[in-house]
Amino acid sequence: MKHQICVRHNFETAHRLPHLAGKCMNLHGHSWWAEVTVQAPCLDGDRTVVEFGAFKRELRAFIDDHLDHGAMLGIDDPLAALLTAHGSKVYVFGEHAYARDQPYPTVEAVAVMLSRAAQALLAGLPHADGAAVARVKVTETHVNAAEFLPSAGGSAAALPLAAGTTVDA
Repeated sequence: MKHQICVRHNFETAHRLPHLAGKCMNLHGHSWWAEVTVQAPCLDGDRTVVEFGAFKRELRAFIDDHLDHGAMLGIDDPLAALLTAHGSKVYVFGEHAYARDQPYPTVEAVAVMLSRAAQALLAGLPHADGAAVARVKVTETHVNAAEFLPSAGGSAAALPLAAGTTVDA
């Protein structure tokens, strides 16, 4: 038997995908939704997977601090340096730890990045044994979404960082 919880949060963020042909080459924004599901094989002593309030607070703070009302751009995008120089909030894919191996902020890459951030946040909270991020769904429009299902070991296993490394997310 497995237990799951799901936290949803929305954010307003621009991105652009200059490596793709078409209109997504232009800087544009979306009203994004993230749904993060955490799963555990059994409940902890408090009879929870992870306490909703703490996990929700940490996940929403990460999204609001790093993504909301900002831009997500690729490491080779010349707009990243320009916007940063002018004081804009920019999350650079290919640079920040949770997206170091994701060169562009596609909806698929955003799902991977958020699963890694959520797994790191979960690790810092009391949780049931074996609790891990099981699914992240990111919706960028009413009709476009991507899902990422981390491996059985959880998304932190996919994070290319040495143990004890401080993450500059």
